[in-house]
Amino acid sequence: MKHRGRHRRRRRGRALRAALAGTALALTAAATVISASQATVAGDPGALRPLTRSAGTGPLRLAEERVPPLWLDRLASAMGRPVGVGAVLAGADRGLRGAADCTTAEKHALPVEPAATRAYCWDGADTRGLRPGAVTTSGDADDDGRWGEHRVILSAWAPGDGRAVRGPARVAVVDADDPARLVYTWALLAVPVDGGRDYRGLASPVSGMVWYQDKLLVTAGDGERGALYVYDMDRVQRATVEASAVGRVPGGWSAAGARFVLPAVAVYRLPGGTGAPRLDGISLDRGTAPDSLAASGRAPAGDDRRTRLWRYAFSADPARSGLLAVDADGHARAVEAYGTKTADVAGVLSYRSNWYLTRAAGDADGRGTLWRQNTEGARATRCGADETHRCWSGRTASLSYWEATGEVWSQSGRMLFALPLDSIDRSVD
Repeated sequence: MKHRGRHRRRRRGRALRAALAGTALALTAAATVISASQATVAGDPGALRPLTRSAGTGPLRLAEERVPPLWLDRLASAMGRPVGVGAVLAGADRGLRGAADCTTAEKHALPVEPAATRAYCWDGADTRGLRPGAVTTSGDADDDGRWGEHRVILSAWAPGDGRAVRGPARVAVVDADDPARLVYTWALLAVPVDGGRDYRGLASPVSGMVWYQDKLLVTAGDGERGALYVYDMDRVQRATVEASAVGRVPGGWSAAGARFVLPAVAVYRLPGGTGAPRLDGISLDRGTAPDSLAASGRAPAGDDRRTRLWRYAFSADPARSGLLAVDADGHARAVEAYGTKTADVAGVLSYRSNWYLTRAAGDADGRGTLWRQNTEGARATRCGADETHRCWSGRTASLSYWEATGEVWSQSGRMLFALPLDSIDRSVD
């Protein structure tokens, strides 16, 4: 499927936004059962500080490595003709529960203020032993909010706990055409090996994920050298053997129980080295020309280094749909970069002149903080009249803005949720 023009079907996007606003879930009551008496936020990070010197932006240069087409063709020849997102959605065989059917313990993961207007919980049996990660949607993929005729949400997970990952990452491909009935199926994130004769799983948590045009960009952790992997959403392979193994097995191909496999088509890597930044959170920003990939590199609390925020431009070349713009040497260079005193950044979203940063809670049951920051200053969301600020979700991994509906999507714990960007802005103003 080819990416359509950016300005088509705007009217349908506005109508969809209005329809969703009229059918939003009343989750405020659920949020109020969670105590909002949190400690006042410690330390205003102040304004963003632009990084203009090469010492600040040079280490943010990405080297692009393409998987040889021969490898991908060889894999497709052995596994069968690749399929697209529509075929994956047709195989959706699992469902999420609406907020009314989620437990109080599950809903504890939701923000207190601003409250989620739509929320769903994942099946505990299906996600047992899995660690939730980033979220992206067809609102990133195309500006009309749909991929073909479908509204789609992608949710990343990886086996393991908060300390370590014990298996390959996977993505839940969610059919969101009916907001009252979300269904999904799994696709394994894989990397071709042995010249395309086999594949391995991407053994990493997924802290950032963006679906842009026909490509899915995924951040990977230390085990993958902090790389940014790229997947082609029109090149999905079917698994033919249901087993816990990954790759070629007797009788066919296995994907650790998933029905589909996404083989990587490219990877971007930072230079690395002691003290070098690492890609953590990413999001799409359609407010720049061309569209850009916003990124954050986490600096832990107590570290003397500032957290860095930066962006890369997407390529305008039709032959490079969904890939970053690179120079003659195959490097994607940061087109804008900032330093911020906000530490432990978990999710990043850039829209217009503002950067929205989520800061994780200090403990498993605590509340996180959401900051809106720009070159003039910073403000955090407030928990009602008591003016406390630790009222965001405690373990939020990413933020994704669905421009056609005006919603920000995220997930925390077993909860997938959305709320209007306008409500975030009202909470900080």
